[in-house]
Amino acid sequence: MTTTQAPLVGTNEVTFRFTDPTRALSSVALAHELRRPRRVEFRRGPRRGTWELDFRLPDVNRMEYLLELTPRGQEPRYVPDPSNPLRAPGAFGEKSVVTLPSYDPPEWTADEDSPPGEVTELELRVRALGPVQMLVWAPADADPQEPLPLLIAHDGPEYAQLAGLIRFLDHVVSFGEVPPLRAALIQPVDRNEIYSASARYARAFAQELVPRLEEALPTDGTRPVLMGASLGGLAALHAHWQQHVAGGLFLQSSSFFRDRWDKQESGFGRFGRIARFVGHVLNGRAAPARVPVTITVGRGEENLDNNHAVAKALEAQGWDTRFVAGRDAHNFTAWRDLLDRNLTEVMLRAWT
Repeated sequence: MTTTQAPLVGTNEVTFRFTDPTRALSSVALAHELRRPRRVEFRRGPRRGTWELDFRLPDVNRMEYLLELTPRGQEPRYVPDPSNPLRAPGAFGEKSVVTLPSYDPPEWTADEDSPPGEVTELELRVRALGPVQMLVWAPADADPQEPLPLLIAHDGPEYAQLAGLIRFLDHVVSFGEVPPLRAALIQPVDRNEIYSASARYARAFAQELVPRLEEALPTDGTRPVLMGASLGGLAALHAHWQQHVAGGLFLQSSSFFRDRWDKQESGFGRFGRIARFVGHVLNGRAAPARVPVTITVGRGEENLDNNHAVAKALEAQGWDTRFVAGRDAHNFTAWRDLLDRNLTEVMLRAWT
């Protein structure tokens, strides 16, 4: 089974074609991450064994996808598009990518001159969590004893691998866009449990993990900036809401689930706990000290409505809030593309 032609990209429409010369397939579908329907079936083409789909993109300039191929009498399998050489890494494997002519990756991704900082591994034992693994980044030639502000990233190693976070920090510090800092890139422990508005995690994070980090890494007395994406963004806001721990928040495509917008997520085991917490945020219940916060989200993703609602609610409650909607969806490349001028800006607001 082979495709005869790579996707044809227009101004805001993509044409997919797939060839099944042995006619072994009962259906072909596009499986994408944009707003529903997330599965769109191909139609049979004019020639024997051909399949076609004209897919109109929403307000995005980039899309990640897989093909769903269903052999007759068998279960479907999901594969990258064999005709499309463009791939994007992800937490669950590679996907094929379509980019519109309007898409350009950020300029910093081509920076080959900034000296790489020092990256070390650190393990801290936290009673409520057990051993917590992380990567620690410091600028090139930094004095190990110099007190510096601290950035803490949930899902940090994945941010480094899939979104280039460490290289981004090399760039912005080298170019003087932010003052020197250190970053702790935390590996989650039982991610779906502890990042889902867990009071146990919020207490352990604020009362044990952050103090031990500040003992291990000389800090300048400012509160850390917390960042995260998806459940990691939710966990960052929840930890601050419960424990008043952050100096600033950078939240990307956070899982701010609510019954009103997110019925499709109701099967997630901690949906109710998350929805209750987000309700508290929207109503300003038991709000913590207000800190600078930047919320980014993709215009094409299902989390757009709930992220926009949280941003509006925080702004109405007097938080220094910035909301940025990028032309992508819920993936690490989308989060990478919104680091520039957004993560740097919230760090400056928090620390200067």
